[in-house]
Amino acid sequence: MPDEQHEATGKGAGQTCHIERFNNILRQRLGRFVRKTLSFSKTDRMHENCLLLFLHEHNKNCLK
Repeated sequence: MPDEQHEATGKGAGQTCHIERFNNILRQRLGRFVRKTLSFSKTDRMHENCLLLFLHEHNKNCLK
């Protein structure tokens, strides 16, 4: 991010809650980002595909 666009904010500003919420949803819905035993992708391509499918579904549901 260019320096002229970057603006530091404190925790009390509440400007990071939407990003933290998305990260929490990502961890809850995709076990492969949390642990390597039960839901583990053997290839980086499958890992990326699962993430892209999740993002597609999440964005589709958010627009409703």
